Amino acid sequence: MRKWLALLLVLTLLTGCSQSLPPVVKPPGKFIAQAAGIDSYNQFGFNLYQQLRGQENILLSPVSIALALSMAYNGAAGGTQTAMAETLLVEGIDLEQLNQSNKLLIESLQNSDVTVEIANSLWLRQGVPVLPDFVEVNKTYYDAQVSELDFDDAGAVPTINKWVQDHTNDLIEKIIESPIDSATLAFLLNAVYFQGDWSQPFAAAQTRDDIFYAPTGQVTVPFMNKTASFDYLEDKDLQAIRLPYGKGNMAMYIFLPTDLDVFHERLTQEQWAEWRLGFESARGELSLPKFKFEYEQSLNEALTALGMGIAFDDIKADFSKMVEWGEDVFISEVKHKAFIEVDELGTEAAAVTSIEVQLTGRPPAPSFTMKVDRPFFFMIHDQQTDAVLFMGSVYDPS
Repeated sequence: MRKWLALLLVLTLLTGCSQSLPPVVKPPGKFIAQAAGIDSYNQFGFNLYQQLRGQENILLSPVSIALALSMAYNGAAGGTQTAMAETLLVEGIDLEQLNQSNKLLIESLQNSDVTVEIANSLWLRQGVPVLPDFVEVNKTYYDAQVSELDFDDAGAVPTINKWVQDHTNDLIEKIIESPIDSATLAFLLNAVYFQGDWSQPFAAAQTRDDIFYAPTGQVTVPFMNKTASFDYLEDKDLQAIRLPYGKGNMAMYIFLPTDLDVFHERLTQEQWAEWRLGFESARGELSLPKFKFEYEQSLNEALTALGMGIAFDDIKADFSKMVEWGEDVFISEVKHKAFIEVDELGTEAAAVTSIEVQLTGRPPAPSFTMKVDRPFFFMIHDQQTDAVLFMGSVYDPS
């Protein structure tokens, strides 16, 4: 049975934000870039989501994607650097400030009361003259593991994929395929693992099969059911609910619009900030389908559509801050894999992004009943950092 579920995990940087958002977290001695930050990184995630969404299941981690791209961004120069900055919406942030902000974001998310683990790595072909500054900045700000391998050796691919397994709690088994292309100089990898228990779990005894109205027809799936007080939003076009994890700072937001395509047209960082102001405590009945799936996608086309095409151009790309012959180097592929499972106890999710670099041959609280039995939108949000960790649309939870 085909699935029709879309998920997006959006990276937000710990930087200045409007009055409609929570205050920026500023631990003593830590510098936080103020130029674009939270709003820009959330919008980058929404932009990427819009490029990849459709009527089929999608699962993304913009946190993973943006951190991997940020590592590569440190090696870019000229027009390539400009294009990557514009795609990530960080052109107003100094590179040093951006790196410091990303470091603080990683630390802050990993200090959550739920489990968030973020890891980065650089895998270099043996003998490639990588510039020391590029390696050092990725070790310093991204805590990247740096390894040099013989890419022609049969053990290279299993070694890299073992790192992927270890940093996704075995949810994702591999990201690199064998054999490695003879032109490949490096892989830049990011992995994100998330596990959060609901603050108030669903009772398994209340889970029962019911009908979900997918675009292709009705499907029968297990629905979790609960009557309780929730943070709830309703207007003429949608219902929305906030489901917290742990102590309540991290949460999944579920948006159930009358028309998901129309909802997508409204989906921006500004609209998200406005919606958040409208949630009020209300007692109601919630029926939510359980779901579990994985996804794999090359992101070259989506990132090109967002303005980063020069980085994939084997003639025009400029990564002269990465390797000695950087003007002859380009990104051959940005590949993404992700997994999520939502059940009565909470949520477990993981994602890996691989960047392959090659050498060119040149109103008052209402009473409500909310039965999530048609396509809906959801988010997992961290209140302390304002990071939107997951965002998605469920077309078919079966």
